[in-house]
Amino acid sequence: MYDLIIVGGGPSGASAGRTAGKQGLSTLLLEKEHFPRYKSCGGALSSYGLSCLDFSLPEYVVERYISKVKIHFMDGFVEAEKEGNLALLISRTVFDYFLLEKAKETGIEVHTGEKVLDCIEGKDFVEVRTTANTYLGKFVLIAEGSDGSLKYKVRSKDKRTEYCLGLVSEITDEDEAIQSQCPGTLDIHFGIVQGGYGWIFPHAGYYSVGVMGIAQYFKNPKRVMLDFMEENSFTGNFPIRSHIIPVGGIARKTINSRLLLSGDAAGFVEAFSGEGMAYAIRSGQLAAETIADVMMYGRKLNYIQKYESRCRQEFGNYLASSLKLEKVMHRFPEISFKLAVSNREILEKYLDEVVINRNYKGYVQWLLLNFFWLNMPPK
Repeated sequence: MYDLIIVGGGPSGASAGRTAGKQGLSTLLLEKEHFPRYKSCGGALSSYGLSCLDFSLPEYVVERYISKVKIHFMDGFVEAEKEGNLALLISRTVFDYFLLEKAKETGIEVHTGEKVLDCIEGKDFVEVRTTANTYLGKFVLIAEGSDGSLKYKVRSKDKRTEYCLGLVSEITDEDEAIQSQCPGTLDIHFGIVQGGYGWIFPHAGYYSVGVMGIAQYFKNPKRVMLDFMEENSFTGNFPIRSHIIPVGGIARKTINSRLLLSGDAAGFVEAFSGEGMAYAIRSGQLAAETIADVMMYGRKLNYIQKYESRCRQEFGNYLASSLKLEKVMHRFPEISFKLAVSNREILEKYLDEVVINRNYKGYVQWLLLNFFWLNMPPK
Protein backbone atom coordinates (compact mmCIF):
# COMPACT_ATOMS: atom_id res chain seq x y z
CA MET A 1 0.00 0.00 0.00
CA TYR A 2 1.64 3.21 -1.20
CA ASP A 3 0.79 6.63 0.19
CA LEU A 4 0.82 8.02 -3.36
CA ILE A 5 0.89 6.54 -6.84
CA ILE A 6 1.74 8.96 -9.65
CA VAL A 7 0.67 8.23 -13.22
CA GLY A 8 3.05 9.93 -15.64
CA GLY A 9 6.72 10.87 -15.47
CA GLY A 10 6.68 14.22 -17.27
CA PRO A 11 7.34 17.57 -15.53
CA SER A 12 4.19 17.37 -13.39
CA GLY A 13 4.60 13.75 -12.31
CA ALA A 14 8.34 14.09 -11.71
CA SER A 15 7.86 17.29 -9.69
CA ALA A 16 5.15 15.62 -7.63
CA GLY A 17 7.43 12.63 -7.09
CA ARG A 18 10.33 14.75 -5.91
CA THR A 19 8.10 16.67 -3.49
CA ALA A 20 6.49 13.47 -2.19
CA GLY A 21 9.87 11.83 -1.67
CA LYS A 22 11.18 14.83 0.23
CA GLN A 23 8.03 14.78 2.39
CA GLY A 24 8.64 11.13 3.29
CA LEU A 25 5.66 9.63 1.43
CA SER A 26 5.96 6.07 0.14
CA THR A 27 5.57 6.83 -3.54
CA LEU A 28 5.37 4.87 -6.79
CA LEU A 29 5.68 6.66 -10.13
CA LEU A 30 4.48 4.81 -13.23
CA GLU A 31 5.46 5.98 -16.72
CA LYS A 32 4.43 4.20 -19.93
CA GLU A 33 7.54 5.25 -21.89
CA HIS A 34 11.22 4.52 -21.33
CA PHE A 35 13.17 7.72 -20.65
CA PRO A 36 14.67 9.63 -22.31
CA ARG A 37 11.82 9.90 -24.79
CA TYR A 38 10.67 12.45 -27.38
CA LYS A 39 7.95 14.95 -26.45
CA SER A 40 6.48 17.40 -28.97
CA CYS A 41 6.66 20.91 -27.50
CA GLY A 42 7.99 24.36 -28.33
CA GLY A 43 10.26 23.97 -25.32
CA ALA A 44 9.99 27.43 -23.73
CA LEU A 45 10.28 27.45 -19.93
CA SER A 46 9.22 30.73 -18.31
CA SER A 47 11.04 32.44 -15.47
CA TYR A 48 8.09 31.47 -13.25
CA GLY A 49 8.53 27.81 -14.16
CA LEU A 50 12.23 28.04 -13.40
CA SER A 51 11.49 29.63 -10.02
CA CYS A 52 9.32 26.63 -9.05
CA LEU A 53 12.32 24.28 -9.12
CA ASP A 54 14.30 23.71 -5.94
CA PHE A 55 17.53 23.15 -7.88
CA SER A 56 19.48 24.82 -10.67
CA LEU A 57 19.44 23.55 -14.22
CA PRO A 58 22.85 22.46 -15.51
CA GLU A 59 24.13 24.16 -18.65
CA TYR A 60 23.62 21.06 -20.80
CA VAL A 61 19.85 21.25 -20.18
CA VAL A 62 19.53 24.91 -21.24
CA GLU A 63 19.71 25.30 -25.02
CA ARG A 64 19.10 29.03 -25.30
CA TYR A 65 18.49 32.07 -23.10
CA ILE A 66 15.66 34.29 -24.35
CA SER A 67 15.57 38.04 -23.82
CA LYS A 68 13.59 39.23 -26.84
CA VAL A 69 10.12 38.68 -28.33
CA LYS A 70 9.09 39.52 -31.90
CA ILE A 71 5.37 39.62 -32.75
CA HIS A 72 4.08 39.45 -36.35
CA PHE A 73 0.63 40.10 -37.78
CA MET A 74 0.05 40.20 -41.54
CA ASP A 75 2.82 42.46 -42.94
CA GLY A 76 3.63 44.19 -39.65
CA PHE A 77 5.74 43.27 -36.65
CA VAL A 78 6.94 44.67 -33.36
CA GLU A 79 9.73 43.52 -31.08
CA ALA A 80 10.87 44.24 -27.55
CA GLU A 81 13.83 43.17 -25.44
CA LYS A 82 14.36 43.03 -21.68
CA GLU A 83 17.45 42.80 -19.54
CA GLY A 84 17.85 39.34 -18.10
CA ASN A 85 16.02 36.26 -19.29
CA LEU A 86 12.34 36.17 -20.17
CA ALA A 87 12.50 32.41 -20.72
CA LEU A 88 14.77 29.46 -21.38
CA LEU A 89 14.59 27.08 -24.31
CA ILE A 90 15.04 23.42 -23.46
CA SER A 91 14.64 20.08 -25.19
CA ARG A 92 11.79 18.19 -23.56
CA THR A 93 13.70 14.95 -24.14
CA VAL A 94 16.59 16.18 -22.00
CA PHE A 95 14.61 18.31 -19.53
CA ASP A 96 12.01 15.68 -18.68
CA TYR A 97 14.68 13.00 -18.17
CA PHE A 98 16.61 15.35 -15.88
CA LEU A 99 13.50 16.09 -13.78
CA LEU A 100 12.73 12.38 -13.44
CA GLU A 101 16.28 11.73 -12.26
CA LYS A 102 15.89 14.51 -9.67
CA ALA A 103 12.72 12.79 -8.45
CA LYS A 104 14.58 9.49 -8.09
CA GLU A 105 17.15 11.18 -5.86
CA THR A 106 14.52 11.35 -3.10
CA GLY A 107 14.16 7.56 -2.98
CA ILE A 108 10.78 7.12 -4.64
CA GLU A 109 10.07 4.00 -6.69
CA VAL A 110 9.93 4.60 -10.44
CA HIS A 111 8.74 2.14 -13.09
CA THR A 112 9.18 3.14 -16.74
CA GLY A 113 7.78 1.21 -19.68
CA GLU A 114 4.70 0.32 -17.61
CA LYS A 115 1.39 1.73 -18.81
CA VAL A 116 -1.51 2.30 -16.43
CA LEU A 117 -4.71 0.77 -17.79
CA ASP A 118 -7.19 1.69 -15.09
CA CYS A 119 -7.64 3.35 -11.70
CA ILE A 120 -10.47 1.98 -9.55
CA GLU A 121 -11.33 4.23 -6.64
CA GLY A 122 -12.50 2.56 -3.42
CA LYS A 123 -13.42 3.80 0.02
CA ASP A 124 -9.97 3.42 1.57
CA PHE A 125 -7.61 3.15 -1.39
CA VAL A 126 -7.26 3.22 -5.18
CA GLU A 127 -6.47 0.09 -7.18
CA VAL A 128 -4.13 0.84 -10.08
CA ARG A 129 -3.92 -1.73 -12.86
CA THR A 130 -1.02 -1.66 -15.31
CA THR A 131 0.32 -3.75 -18.16
CA ALA A 132 2.55 -5.54 -15.63
CA ASN A 133 0.89 -5.55 -12.22
CA THR A 134 -1.76 -4.20 -9.85
CA TYR A 135 -0.91 -1.70 -7.09
CA LEU A 136 -2.76 -0.09 -4.21
CA GLY A 137 -2.38 3.51 -3.15
CA LYS A 138 -4.03 5.79 -0.61
CA PHE A 139 -4.06 8.50 -3.29
CA VAL A 140 -3.39 8.61 -7.02
CA LEU A 141 -2.18 11.65 -8.95
CA ILE A 142 -2.97 11.49 -12.65
CA ALA A 143 -0.25 13.48 -14.40
CA GLU A 144 -0.47 11.77 -17.77
CA GLY A 145 -0.58 14.94 -19.89
CA SER A 146 -3.29 15.91 -22.35
CA ASP A 147 -3.45 12.75 -24.47
CA GLY A 148 -4.41 10.16 -21.85
CA SER A 149 -7.94 9.13 -20.91
CA LEU A 150 -7.55 8.41 -17.18
CA LYS A 151 -8.31 12.05 -16.39
CA TYR A 152 -11.93 11.36 -17.37
CA LYS A 153 -12.22 9.36 -14.16
CA VAL A 154 -12.36 12.80 -12.54
CA ARG A 155 -13.59 15.34 -15.08
CA SER A 156 -15.66 15.45 -18.23
CA LYS A 157 -14.22 15.66 -21.74
CA ASP A 158 -13.45 19.07 -23.17
CA LYS A 159 -15.50 20.51 -26.00
CA ARG A 160 -13.66 21.30 -29.23
CA THR A 161 -13.73 24.96 -28.24
CA GLU A 162 -11.91 24.09 -25.01
CA TYR A 163 -8.71 22.65 -26.41
CA CYS A 164 -6.18 23.52 -29.09
CA LEU A 165 -4.41 21.40 -31.67
CA GLY A 166 -0.68 21.92 -31.86
CA LEU A 167 1.66 20.84 -34.66
CA VAL A 168 5.43 21.07 -34.35
CA SER A 169 8.53 20.20 -36.32
CA GLU A 170 12.22 20.37 -35.40
CA ILE A 171 14.28 21.71 -38.29
CA THR A 172 18.04 21.32 -37.99
CA ASP A 173 20.48 24.06 -38.98
CA GLU A 174 23.95 25.31 -38.11
CA ASP A 175 23.94 26.90 -34.68
CA GLU A 176 25.69 30.04 -35.97
CA ALA A 177 22.97 30.49 -38.59
CA ILE A 178 20.25 30.10 -35.95
CA GLN A 179 21.95 32.64 -33.68
CA SER A 180 22.19 35.08 -36.57
CA GLN A 181 18.58 34.58 -37.66
CA CYS A 182 16.94 34.62 -34.19
CA PRO A 183 19.43 35.93 -31.59
CA GLY A 184 17.77 35.02 -28.30
CA THR A 185 14.35 35.76 -29.78
CA LEU A 186 10.94 34.10 -29.62
CA ASP A 187 9.31 34.68 -33.02
CA ILE A 188 5.49 34.68 -32.78
CA HIS A 189 3.09 34.96 -35.75
CA PHE A 190 -0.58 35.77 -35.15
CA GLY A 191 -3.29 35.52 -37.79
CA ILE A 192 -2.19 32.03 -38.82
CA VAL A 193 -5.20 30.28 -37.33
CA GLN A 194 -8.17 31.39 -35.23
CA GLY A 195 -7.51 31.31 -31.51
CA GLY A 196 -3.81 30.62 -31.90
CA TYR A 197 -0.51 31.49 -33.56
CA GLY A 198 2.61 30.17 -35.24
CA TRP A 199 6.05 30.11 -33.63
CA ILE A 200 9.73 29.84 -34.49
CA PHE A 201 11.99 29.16 -31.50
CA PRO A 202 15.81 29.05 -31.89
CA HIS A 203 17.05 25.94 -30.08
CA ALA A 204 20.59 24.58 -30.11
CA GLY A 205 21.18 23.20 -33.61
CA TYR A 206 17.53 23.30 -34.64
CA TYR A 207 14.43 25.45 -34.87
CA SER A 208 11.19 24.47 -33.19
CA VAL A 209 8.55 25.52 -35.71
CA GLY A 210 4.88 25.07 -34.96
CA VAL A 211 1.30 26.27 -35.10
CA MET A 212 -1.57 25.98 -32.64
CA GLY A 213 -5.24 26.92 -32.73
CA ILE A 214 -8.65 26.16 -31.22
CA ALA A 215 -9.68 22.70 -32.44
CA GLN A 216 -13.20 23.79 -33.42
CA TYR A 217 -11.86 26.32 -35.93
CA PHE A 218 -8.60 24.70 -36.97
CA LYS A 219 -9.41 23.37 -40.44
CA ASN A 220 -6.76 21.44 -42.40
CA PRO A 221 -4.08 21.81 -39.69
CA LYS A 222 -1.32 20.07 -41.64
CA ARG A 223 -1.90 22.35 -44.63
CA VAL A 224 -1.71 25.40 -42.35
CA MET A 225 1.53 24.08 -40.87
CA LEU A 226 3.11 23.40 -44.27
CA ASP A 227 2.12 26.85 -45.53
CA PHE A 228 3.57 28.48 -42.43
CA MET A 229 6.84 26.61 -42.86
CA GLU A 230 7.08 27.52 -46.53
CA GLU A 231 6.32 31.20 -45.87
CA ASN A 232 9.26 31.24 -43.46
CA SER A 233 11.66 29.48 -45.85
CA PHE A 234 11.57 26.07 -44.15
CA THR A 235 11.31 23.80 -47.17
CA GLY A 236 11.95 20.10 -47.14
CA ASN A 237 10.50 16.85 -45.90
CA PHE A 238 10.46 17.51 -42.15
CA PRO A 239 8.52 15.28 -39.73
CA ILE A 240 5.45 16.99 -38.22
CA ARG A 241 3.99 15.83 -34.92
CA SER A 242 0.70 16.84 -33.35
CA HIS A 243 -0.57 17.12 -29.80
CA ILE A 244 -3.54 18.42 -27.82
CA ILE A 245 -3.30 21.56 -25.67
CA PRO A 246 -6.13 22.23 -23.18
CA VAL A 247 -7.30 25.83 -22.91
CA GLY A 248 -6.51 27.02 -19.41
CA GLY A 249 -8.70 29.20 -17.22
CA ILE A 250 -11.80 27.06 -17.75
CA ALA A 251 -13.35 25.72 -14.54
CA ARG A 252 -12.65 21.98 -14.53
CA LYS A 253 -13.00 19.40 -11.79
CA THR A 254 -9.55 18.28 -10.63
CA ILE A 255 -10.22 15.95 -7.67
CA ASN A 256 -12.33 13.03 -6.54
CA SER A 257 -11.94 11.79 -2.99
CA ARG A 258 -8.67 9.93 -3.73
CA LEU A 259 -7.89 10.87 -7.35
CA LEU A 260 -6.21 14.16 -8.29
CA LEU A 261 -5.29 15.71 -11.64
CA SER A 262 -2.29 17.92 -12.34
CA GLY A 263 -0.64 19.64 -15.30
CA ASP A 264 -2.23 19.27 -18.73
CA ALA A 265 -4.52 16.52 -17.43
CA ALA A 266 -6.10 19.17 -15.19
CA GLY A 267 -6.14 21.79 -17.97
CA PHE A 268 -3.52 23.99 -16.31
CA VAL A 269 -2.29 25.80 -19.42
CA GLU A 270 -2.13 29.50 -20.19
CA ALA A 271 -4.87 30.17 -22.76
CA PHE A 272 -3.19 33.02 -24.61
CA SER A 273 0.38 31.72 -24.92
CA GLY A 274 -0.18 27.97 -24.56
CA GLU A 275 2.48 27.69 -21.83
CA GLY A 276 1.93 24.64 -19.65
CA MET A 277 5.25 23.47 -18.21
CA ALA A 278 5.33 25.93 -15.31
CA TYR A 279 1.83 24.98 -14.16
CA ALA A 280 2.56 21.29 -14.63
CA ILE A 281 5.54 21.59 -12.30
CA ARG A 282 3.79 23.68 -9.67
CA SER A 283 0.50 21.75 -9.64
CA GLY A 284 2.41 18.48 -9.20
CA GLN A 285 4.21 19.96 -6.22
CA LEU A 286 0.98 21.32 -4.69
CA ALA A 287 -0.75 17.95 -5.11
CA ALA A 288 2.06 16.11 -3.31
CA GLU A 289 2.18 18.75 -0.56
CA THR A 290 -1.56 18.46 0.05
CA ILE A 291 -1.45 14.64 0.16
CA ALA A 292 1.49 14.85 2.57
CA ASP A 293 -0.60 17.06 4.87
CA VAL A 294 -3.31 14.40 4.93
CA MET A 295 -0.97 11.46 5.46
CA MET A 296 1.52 13.02 7.85
CA TYR A 297 -0.83 15.05 10.04
CA GLY A 298 -3.94 12.87 10.13
CA ARG A 299 -6.15 15.30 8.24
CA LYS A 300 -9.65 14.22 7.25
CA LEU A 301 -10.10 12.94 3.71
CA ASN A 302 -11.99 16.04 2.57
CA TYR A 303 -8.87 18.11 3.33
CA ILE A 304 -7.71 17.03 -0.13
CA GLN A 305 -10.02 19.75 -1.49
CA LYS A 306 -7.35 22.21 -0.35
CA TYR A 307 -5.48 21.23 -3.51
CA GLU A 308 -8.00 23.04 -5.72
CA SER A 309 -7.94 26.19 -3.61
CA ARG A 310 -4.13 26.17 -3.51
CA CYS A 311 -3.94 25.91 -7.30
CA ARG A 312 -6.51 28.66 -7.71
CA GLN A 313 -4.67 30.93 -5.31
CA GLU A 314 -1.23 30.33 -6.83
CA PHE A 315 -2.00 30.43 -10.56
CA GLY A 316 -5.68 29.73 -11.25
CA ASN A 317 -6.75 33.37 -11.27
CA TYR A 318 -3.79 34.12 -13.53
CA LEU A 319 -4.97 31.47 -16.01
CA ALA A 320 -8.52 32.85 -15.90
CA SER A 321 -7.22 36.33 -16.83
CA SER A 322 -5.21 34.75 -19.65
CA LEU A 323 -8.43 33.27 -21.00
CA LYS A 324 -10.11 36.69 -20.92
CA LEU A 325 -7.27 38.19 -22.94
CA GLU A 326 -7.42 35.31 -25.42
CA LYS A 327 -11.14 35.87 -25.94
CA VAL A 328 -10.76 39.63 -26.42
CA MET A 329 -7.82 39.38 -28.82
CA HIS A 330 -9.25 36.61 -30.96
CA ARG A 331 -12.79 37.98 -31.04
CA PHE A 332 -11.49 41.08 -32.80
CA PRO A 333 -8.28 39.81 -34.46
CA GLU A 334 -7.95 42.47 -37.16
CA ILE A 335 -8.18 45.32 -34.69
CA SER A 336 -6.38 43.59 -31.82
CA PHE A 337 -3.27 42.40 -33.59
CA LYS A 338 -2.94 45.35 -35.95
CA LEU A 339 -3.03 47.53 -32.86
CA ALA A 340 -0.51 45.28 -31.09
CA VAL A 341 2.08 45.45 -33.87
CA SER A 342 1.59 49.19 -34.41
CA ASN A 343 2.06 50.16 -30.76
CA ARG A 344 5.19 48.90 -29.03
CA GLU A 345 3.83 49.91 -25.62
CA ILE A 346 1.36 46.98 -25.77
CA LEU A 347 4.17 44.42 -26.07
CA GLU A 348 6.41 46.25 -23.60
CA LYS A 349 3.62 46.31 -21.04
CA TYR A 350 2.84 42.62 -21.67
CA LEU A 351 6.45 41.63 -20.97
CA ASP A 352 6.61 43.79 -17.83
CA GLU A 353 3.20 43.01 -16.33
CA VAL A 354 2.52 39.45 -17.51
CA VAL A 355 5.85 37.74 -18.19
CA ILE A 356 7.91 39.40 -15.45
CA ASN A 357 5.40 40.42 -12.76
CA ARG A 358 2.68 37.82 -13.51
CA ASN A 359 -0.09 40.41 -13.32
CA TYR A 360 -2.45 39.30 -16.10
CA LYS A 361 -5.53 40.90 -14.56
CA GLY A 362 -3.88 44.30 -14.34
CA TYR A 363 -2.63 44.00 -17.92
CA VAL A 364 -6.07 43.11 -19.30
CA GLN A 365 -7.62 46.05 -17.46
CA TRP A 366 -4.93 48.41 -18.74
CA LEU A 367 -5.34 47.11 -22.29
CA LEU A 368 -9.11 47.55 -22.30
CA LEU A 369 -8.95 50.96 -20.68
CA ASN A 370 -6.18 52.44 -22.83
CA PHE A 371 -6.58 50.86 -26.23
CA PHE A 372 -9.34 48.45 -27.15
CA TRP A 373 -12.37 50.47 -26.14
CA LEU A 374 -11.12 53.30 -28.38
CA ASN A 375 -10.73 50.98 -31.37
CA MET A 376 -13.73 48.67 -31.19
CA PRO A 377 -16.04 48.72 -34.20
CA PRO A 378 -19.44 50.39 -33.66
CA LYS A 379 -22.36 48.07 -32.92
